[in-house]
Amino acid sequence: MNTPCFALVDCNSFYASCEKLFRPDLKHRPVVVLSNNDGCVVARSSEAKCLGIRMAVPAYQIQDLIQQKQIFVFSSNYALYADISNRVMTTLEGLAPAVEVYSIDEAFLDLKVLENQDMEVFGQHIRQTVDRWIGVPVSVGIAPTKTLAKLANHAAKQYPGTHGVVDLRDPARQRRLLDLMPVREVWGIGPRMEKHLEQMGIRTAGHLADCDPGVMRRTFSVTIERTIRELNGEVCIGLDEEPAAKQQIICSRSFSQRITQFQDMREAISSYAIRAAEKLREENRYARSITVFLRTNRFNPHEPQYTPSASTELALPTLDSRDINETALELLRSIYRDGYRYMKAGVMLGDFYEPGVYQQNLFEQGQERPRSKALMTTLDRINHSGLGRLFFASEGIRKDWAMKRAHLSPRYTTSWKDLPKVN
Repeated sequence: MNTPCFALVDCNSFYASCEKLFRPDLKHRPVVVLSNNDGCVVARSSEAKCLGIRMAVPAYQIQDLIQQKQIFVFSSNYALYADISNRVMTTLEGLAPAVEVYSIDEAFLDLKVLENQDMEVFGQHIRQTVDRWIGVPVSVGIAPTKTLAKLANHAAKQYPGTHGVVDLRDPARQRRLLDLMPVREVWGIGPRMEKHLEQMGIRTAGHLADCDPGVMRRTFSVTIERTIRELNGEVCIGLDEEPAAKQQIICSRSFSQRITQFQDMREAISSYAIRAAEKLREENRYARSITVFLRTNRFNPHEPQYTPSASTELALPTLDSRDINETALELLRSIYRDGYRYMKAGVMLGDFYEPGVYQQNLFEQGQERPRSKALMTTLDRINHSGLGRLFFASEGIRKDWAMKRAHLSPRYTTSWKDLPKVN
């Protein structure tokens, strides 16, 4: 029987690394990536971290530092990051027998069938292959459980002497690292749990590993019990190669400026509804429930507040952008009120069905549009080709309300017009 062996591969400063891919002049320069509407820092290159820039710091608070240190600033380029992530994950799937994509920049690998190999050498092979084929630096943590692999990966990033790979299968090495790591670095231990544990004198991962799993389960939950067992090398969390099906799809954004006109809000809701429908088709699901919601700025006590929402169920589940858009605009008309300064809105889809498994209602008059699936497939193929984009007139053209992205880089890998030019 093969001994359990997991690896966590994590892309280093992923968003910042993606921005550097097509900018060799930024190789050793500090780079930060900002959140929606260019609000806060959500990614920092290693050079930016060395300058003391904290995660989630508002961009306006570091403007002087940006100018003094010539820091390069980018708006979040989600199309670029998603495509580079897909390339990294596809590469990993060619290197390991089984892969669980955990997030946009992390994946767990099941390596138990490779236990006879030198795992540090194999970890370096992963790093070199991803760097050579994609250009994104990664760190690799290897251990008997996923929780220990997470800690190993953290150590691989923290200690330069590891050269980006830590093999934590040796029990003595596990113990040394557990005693060094603050308990907050353990996978699943959030700030609230950290406070509870510190009040009990549990300050390191080693302290937590020494706790009685049964007592901690009765005190907290089965989740903390599993964490303790995993820290002691007992597999409680297996590899999940098939991600759980989504229960909801939400498309929501804050506006670059407050919306006070119905036409602007109509364009925004239409854009969100059509994007939500695209996500639905990516999941190969049909939705029956549609919700539209609006938000004013609750942090401004000097403005009148209004946070309405409206939902409906369709006669038949659909994946057709036309149906979802039409229904979302009807819901908007039922809740929109003049006299408010709206800062955010969104569309949510729910009550999902697999293709062909839903039952029609005997008393409802409704049927799927003829050739709906074929039309939507053609629409998606065109919009994903990189040659241009077809859109609904209801989405508007100017979109003055759209999310602020003043430092947006080109979509190098998903748009023909943004391909780098070599002279």
